[in-house]
Amino acid sequence: MTGMAELSEALPSRRSAFKAGLAAALAGLFVPALNACTAEDKPRTVTVAGGESGGFYLEFATLLAESLQRHDVAGSASALTTGGSLDNLQQLLTGQATFAVALADAAAQKMPANGTSDIRITALGRVYENYVHCVVRKTSGIRGLTELAGRTVAVGEPGSGTSLTTPRLLEAAGLASVAVGGTPTAGADKTVTVLNLGLNAGLAALQDGSVDALFWSGGVPTAAIAATHQEVGLGFLDLSPLLPVLRTKYGAFYDRVLIPEGAYEGIPAVWAVGVANLLLCRSDLDERTVKRTVELLVDHAEELIPRSSLGVQFLSPESLINTAGLPLHPAAAAAYRDLHG
Repeated sequence: MTGMAELSEALPSRRSAFKAGLAAALAGLFVPALNACTAEDKPRTVTVAGGESGGFYLEFATLLAESLQRHDVAGSASALTTGGSLDNLQQLLTGQATFAVALADAAAQKMPANGTSDIRITALGRVYENYVHCVVRKTSGIRGLTELAGRTVAVGEPGSGTSLTTPRLLEAAGLASVAVGGTPTAGADKTVTVLNLGLNAGLAALQDGSVDALFWSGGVPTAAIAATHQEVGLGFLDLSPLLPVLRTKYGAFYDRVLIPEGAYEGIPAVWAVGVANLLLCRSDLDERTVKRTVELLVDHAEELIPRSSLGVQFLSPESLINTAGLPLHPAAAAAYRDLHG
């Protein structure tokens, strides 16, 4: 996995490396005809739908907005604090956001609904790998996901990508979910009580003991998790045994990724579930803005590395156009071809 230091060393030759990485990846890529109407003037304002305070999404979205403004892609740009992937996709479709970061599995859910509309969700690139954490207190004694049966877990805020992925993980582990006050659909020994809490509320609940585990999908390390770990001591559960079931049922959105030793102080390496995170826009976004943004992703990647991140692989030549089956915006595909030469 490419670490921050390795990425930094590679940046001076980014354009040449990018061209080399695209050579095979772009072979045979179909690029539809671009809309003949191209906006010549930069947009006055651009908004990037991010995520929760303390999370990787919002940090990345903030850096991207700053870079868009700095390099004159837009007159002004800002990041939006949101609930996460599903919320971001909704803001994108309703025109409240220009760009959005979202998990590939969440974005794929919007594709069938877009088929009957002239407005579709399209990708500018795969910007980084997302790590699904299952966080427990170090003193809890919980060592595996099946040990969450009969316990209460935080599964993400409504509107977050975590709230989509977590039920799939529990199901793959043979566990049934029930909301607080709900009726279990399986034996009590296989039922997990779920609460829709986001990162910060979930960490507070984990700290005071009102939940036994927190699911969170984000970068490594996530600053808010690292801070809580310093206060109470945390651990992570290995999620990788669930991958065969996840991939069989939901497709190849999910990968085996390693949260490395030392990413969170004193915590040994543990396998997690990875999901590609995409930078998305609407299909009607003007070509100039799309092209300039792709060029920014390639040529100014060093400005887009969240300072809290130590080992997240993103903005690599091999992976930028690997958008997990979601179509590139036509202008983005053309821009990558131009960069390839």
